[in-house]
Amino acid sequence: MVTEENQIATANEAFYRAFESLDLGKMEKVWAKDSTIQCIHPGWGALRGWEAVMASWQRIFHNTEEIRFVLTEARIQLRDSLAWVTVYENISSRVGEESASAIVLATNIYEKRPAGWLMIHHHGSTVAQLPAFPDPSTVH
Repeated sequence: MVTEENQIATANEAFYRAFESLDLGKMEKVWAKDSTIQCIHPGWGALRGWEAVMASWQRIFHNTEEIRFVLTEARIQLRDSLAWVTVYENISSRVGEESASAIVLATNIYEKRPAGWLMIHHHGSTVAQLPAFPDPSTVH
């Protein structure tokens, strides 16, 4: 049986697959296409609306050759037609000969629409020090 939580987990997974693909078309499919969406990348200001949010992804994808995520401590909360996922993004990326890694704490908010669960908000904050996790469950 496919539960609402399974559908939200699938939507969240689709977001990270789109991110790793560096394909703007795939990223566009996971977001609600309206003026109320918002995105906050680590170190960036708030981006509001379809055009600004998609322009940010295009800029990130243009300047990144490879990016991979290992997601940990994912937690899904559901309230009616809204759901949010908090997750630690353990990121490794490459631009040219430069490799980098980072840990970002993200909140992804989804709204149930006729087309399914679509992202309406993504907020990522860099983490300087991780707390001790009692249950280091890995999602991806």
